[in-house]
Amino acid sequence: MKIRLGTATPGGGFPVYGAAFVEGVRRFDPDLEIEAVNTKGSTENVPMLEAGTLDIALVQGEVVHESLSGIGRPPADLKIITAMYPTAGMFVVRADSPYRRIADLLGKPIAWGAQGSGLVILGRYAMDGLGFDATKDFQPIYLERAGDGPAMVLDGRAAALWGGGTGWPGFTTVAKSEQGARFIAPDAQEIARILARHSFLKPVTQAAGSFPGQAAAIPSVGSWSFVMARPGLDDAVAWRLAKALHALEKAGSPPPQLVDTTAKNTLAAAPRERLHPGVARYFQEAGLN
Repeated sequence: MKIRLGTATPGGGFPVYGAAFVEGVRRFDPDLEIEAVNTKGSTENVPMLEAGTLDIALVQGEVVHESLSGIGRPPADLKIITAMYPTAGMFVVRADSPYRRIADLLGKPIAWGAQGSGLVILGRYAMDGLGFDATKDFQPIYLERAGDGPAMVLDGRAAALWGGGTGWPGFTTVAKSEQGARFIAPDAQEIARILARHSFLKPVTQAAGSFPGQAAAIPSVGSWSFVMARPGLDDAVAWRLAKALHALEKAGSPPPQLVDTTAKNTLAAAPRERLHPGVARYFQEAGLN
């Protein structure tokens, strides 16, 4: 049996997660073949799921919110296979730059990410919560490939790169560079303002040590991303995916990208009515409800 998994553009976090997801499932269900497909990201993955050209796909939390709620489009009839990880949105700048607060970046060239990425939407919501327009109050740069952003920061074409997620490749690249990295996130008052305006966002803290040289935890805002399923995905396939992921979790040695991909987090982060019936059935049979 073969299914198609939509990820995103090379150089971003989704392809890295997708590769770990495929390998993790293969360890415990080798007969379920998953083909990872590079796409433009979350905003393309949703219509591809609806059209049936993808079977499952990785979707950023803000895109999940807009798609399921019918914001700017008809509500999507998609189901959740598993929670992926929480994303704390923030900027990275060169450590030798003068920028230390979000306000310092106003009017500066900012690499927001690939145009189809959910991270771009998270950035838009976060800036809106502060009273800023991501497209007008900064000089926005939208990338063809997510992997192009770090070089722009390092050579000065961009003052900062927006992103998020543990081990996110763009942040790792800047942090490992000769210049080093500094992370800029909303402060406590700014977090409160963002959450007051956009209540579907949640406080998310990036753990210390997530990136080279990041000694302290970084509080910010964000949401959970999910592996979503197309309408009509067979219950037996969803059941097998849930079983393999749970077996990987119980084995105690998931790849670092999948440490948050657990049954507990899925049940906590996903609305129950949005769980795929095959996943819900596995959770019930495994006594996870």
